[in-house]
Amino acid sequence: MYEHLLKGVVDLHIHAGPSAAEREVDVAEMLKQAETAGYAAFVVKDHYFPTMLSAATAEKHVGNGSCEVFGGLCLNNSVGGFNLKAIDMAYLMGAKFICMPTLSAKRHIDSHRGRKFAGSSMKAAGIEEEPIYYLDEAGSLKPEVERVLEFMAARPELVLYTGHGSAEEVDALVRRAREIGVENILVNHPFMTVGASVEQMVEWSRLGAFIEINASAFPKFIPVEVLGPILSEVPMEKLVIDTDSGQKGGGSPVDVLRRLIGILQDTYHVDGAKLSVMMRDNPRALIGL
Repeated sequence: MYEHLLKGVVDLHIHAGPSAAEREVDVAEMLKQAETAGYAAFVVKDHYFPTMLSAATAEKHVGNGSCEVFGGLCLNNSVGGFNLKAIDMAYLMGAKFICMPTLSAKRHIDSHRGRKFAGSSMKAAGIEEEPIYYLDEAGSLKPEVERVLEFMAARPELVLYTGHGSAEEVDALVRRAREIGVENILVNHPFMTVGASVEQMVEWSRLGAFIEINASAFPKFIPVEVLGPILSEVPMEKLVIDTDSGQKGGGSPVDVLRRLIGILQDTYHVDGAKLSVMMRDNPRALIGL
């Protein structure tokens, strides 16, 4: 079902193994599924380690050439946080994105107290997370974050993923990134963990950032009704549909995307042309395909 709509899809947010977390698919398995569905590309994201290695290896040795695979780096404690040397090496190895803290973000840690996050390590960590909050007392970005943005501004092929910080952090990040000259920004699931308002999403899109709609969130974690104001208020040209899927027990990322397509068509009457903009055109523009 919806097979014609999957042709040419670019999914910017897939959690495929290997990983310290349990995953539904590894990168090679995901690539075969993506090729069968007709994807043009997908991006592998991991909370703990860089993913350029697995992405490049799978594309070279498993792929048939029809689907590109990209990786990147999340700035969590496992890689030293805002570690410019790690970012530099990731860039030299072909990283497509640099993501602000996710599992190490104070907002993430606070919002998941008392419950297990689906994307966390399958084994108990020997070293606890040190919460990262990247604004100073005046509400400005800390110097180490400024340096990351300066690095990225000089390398416009890198996409800034905003991660799991608070709405206040993301707001300061997007504004300063645009001031410094970071061209490509993807605001990750602002309706989930981040806790942003629709008004904030609209403002970030006005500043040039793309707003992410994740298929895995609906309806399991977030009510479908949340999509209505986002679809009506944020310009379609600034919305990106991806899955943020691959967690163990969540099913195939391709099936997760099919589910969201059904929701968007049945509940909000989003036609194929609009879906194509959000699932193909906008993500292609972000990563420079």
